[in-house]
Amino acid sequence: MPVQVLVLAKRPVAGRVKTRLTPPYSPDQATTLAAAALDDTLDVVAATPVSHRVLAFDGEPDGWRRTYSVVEQCGGGLDDRLTAAVRDAYELHDLPVLLVGMDTPQLRPDLLHEAARRLLQPGVDAVLGPATDGGFWLVGLRRPHPRAFAGVPMSRAYTCDAQLARLRQLGLRVRLLPQLTDVDDAASARAVAAAAPGTRFASVHAALAEQELVG
Repeated sequence: MPVQVLVLAKRPVAGRVKTRLTPPYSPDQATTLAAAALDDTLDVVAATPVSHRVLAFDGEPDGWRRTYSVVEQCGGGLDDRLTAAVRDAYELHDLPVLLVGMDTPQLRPDLLHEAARRLLQPGVDAVLGPATDGGFWLVGLRRPHPRAFAGVPMSRAYTCDAQLARLRQLGLRVRLLPQLTDVDDAASARAVAAAAPGTRFASVHAALAEQELVG
């Protein structure tokens, strides 16, 4: 499909990723879960029939995926990083963007395909996928807008509502996508692992649970 998928991610380093999983997990265990979630996400995007794939990465990517164009994340708040990542993706490929993070390893190619299909429909300028914690797991833009994310409060229980309001304030016609659960804490990690039993994330989650039982 004539869209590009942009993955916003950071290198899984203990103490820098999934800190809300500790406790009950150790920093190293949380990092292992984060790495599994990232690998699942990159595999799903690679399996989705889109024109281009871009990884906006915080850290050294180690040449993980040859099917991805890699751009460096800028500094600043999450709204700044989203703005810069979308801008960089459009500079690489003049195509509509679907932006996802590394917190939804239950993502599937059919969900991305449906998001792309909706974004490309006549009369649609943006798509937004709500998350159960009040954030969003995907945002898609047919064309970039410098104010799409600027100043939107992130990591709040009302972030998705605020993002939807911003897009509509800019005159964009928005379609909503199915709701997914982000991996934020131990409870959501259990829910996501149960919802996606065939993923690396679920396998790692099960292995850590078994270690806890043995220990």
